[in-house]
Amino acid sequence: MRIIIAGAGEVGTYLAKMLAQEKLDIILLDPNEERLQIPASGAEILPVVGNPISPRDLAGAGVKGADLFVSVTPEESANITACMLAASLGAQKTLARINNYEYLLPRNRELFERLGVSSMIYPEMLAAGEIVTAIRRPWTRQYFELSGGAIILIGVKIRENSQLVNLKLCELPGENKLFHIVAIKRRNETIIPGGSDRILPGDLVFFTTRKEHIKDIQVQAGKENPEVKKIIIMGGSRIALRACQYLPGNIRIRLIESDKEKSHRIAEAVPGNVLVINGDGRDPDLLLQEGIKDSQAFIALTENASTNILACLAAKRYGVVKTIAKIENLDYIPLAENMDIGSVINKKLIAASHIYQFLLDADVSNIKSMTFASADVAELIARPDSRITRKAVKELHLPKDMTLGGLIRNGEPMMINGNTQIRAFDNVVVFCLDTALRKLEDYFN
Repeated sequence: MRIIIAGAGEVGTYLAKMLAQEKLDIILLDPNEERLQIPASGAEILPVVGNPISPRDLAGAGVKGADLFVSVTPEESANITACMLAASLGAQKTLARINNYEYLLPRNRELFERLGVSSMIYPEMLAAGEIVTAIRRPWTRQYFELSGGAIILIGVKIRENSQLVNLKLCELPGENKLFHIVAIKRRNETIIPGGSDRILPGDLVFFTTRKEHIKDIQVQAGKENPEVKKIIIMGGSRIALRACQYLPGNIRIRLIESDKEKSHRIAEAVPGNVLVINGDGRDPDLLLQEGIKDSQAFIALTENASTNILACLAAKRYGVVKTIAKIENLDYIPLAENMDIGSVINKKLIAASHIYQFLLDADVSNIKSMTFASADVAELIARPDSRITRKAVKELHLPKDMTLGGLIRNGEPMMINGNTQIRAFDNVVVFCLDTALRKLEDYFN
């Protein structure tokens, strides 16, 4: 499979490295030769100097017959144009990074598809959506609705007060009925657990469950769910602007931006429940003045990961229950976890989740990359006579880096145990480590 990625910025470079690990032919295209100087990572990437909106340069990069063309430059119009040109020159599928929500409306998506843009991704909008989800359930580290909300994936930090501490999975009361533990992140290792594995204090545990049993997980994990009435946001990024627009109007929001002109522009675009303040969000006096001690959530969205982590730590010292940090440097995410930062937003992982749906030769409806774990959760349709449907789950001998978290059958959600028999056209939720993602095709095709 040959994939061309236009734009050697943060997102494009990360995607190139990640996809090259899958033994795919990756071509990274950028007009700036310096941006193509990628440090050795063990992945084979062919750098090509060229303009993604030049038909000649696209042809020179081998766009004809490419399985996927991805344009993730900072310029939305260039990405749209590049995808249109790539499709006309013979690329089979195209994907453009955008920053205009209008393009994602159904009537406009159809228009762009006719023009040759197969799909579009707006990472900032998706990131803002994850922030809203985290605010609504502050006791979770990660919360995803799968299969249209029929199955829920929840990541929870386990403390000493949890009823689950020191229990083996096989000892959990009613575990098969209420929820399924699909993974445990312990220090720097992600474990796909078996019945003999114990839950320890400090573990980040990932559950799948149905909506009616979310409360059961909260209770067994020993978590409270405080109502968020006031939020302080540091950094007036596009993610911050979108989050302010998506958050409920009854929440009081203070948005702190250091750039004076930018703060004026933001003030004109945000809803009435948002007060924009020109100042330094790292200033303790300013935070106290704006009521940090009365806030239930603090969201750090500057472009500096270190600043965001330290600001969240400071907010926790003031008693803020929920902190969220934007961290684009992947090396900093384990640090954030070890320092007990709450939730983490990473646009690269969000973009990667979306693009993986194009790559798997299986009926994949959704993929999420876990921020704190080197793992993904995918929703797949079991094809008739596929390997996954031939035996009960316990007889399939699934790889140790893969587990089944639940399924939807005829519209009804079900938890999965060893005796479950997957049927054709079941919508199955699969949790797998990075090493197992490509193995899904062997079981579902």
